[in-house]
Amino acid sequence: MESPLYSVEQVAERLGLHVRTVRKYVREGRLKAVKIGKQYRITHEDVEAFTGLPLPTTGREPTVRHRRVEVSSIVEIDAVDAGTAHRIATLLTAAPAGRDADGPPLRVETVYDEERARMKVIVLGGPADTARLLEYVSTAAETPPAPPS
Repeated sequence: MESPLYSVEQVAERLGLHVRTVRKYVREGRLKAVKIGKQYRITHEDVEAFTGLPLPTTGREPTVRHRRVEVSSIVEIDAVDAGTAHRIATLLTAAPAGRDADGPPLRVETVYDEERARMKVIVLGGPADTARLLEYVSTAAETPPAPPS
């Protein structure tokens, strides 16, 4: 598990010190810190090593965040009849069932404007799942409807 990083202000608050005092300790090398941009960050372990005691908690512990990538797409399909729009909507709303379970959820919404013969498809999800779904949209939109039996 990754160690949380604290700002100088957070360390000062936890230790009951002034911010300038903590910065002085960092500059003198008494408190180990990493400079990220223009600010110092101090690990939980380094604060405990500095004090020799467990770090007091404030109830507002920084959370370790995991990076997530999500894609938002809006696809417009012109000159589409109601039957084709229904077929595409059915195909796309079933597609999230076959997605990668590890990624962010895949959400699909469809809207059909019969007066303008235009369909909109809104897709929210991970890049890989969204790319697969956009391939379905492209294929479904270009495939002519089957003749009636």
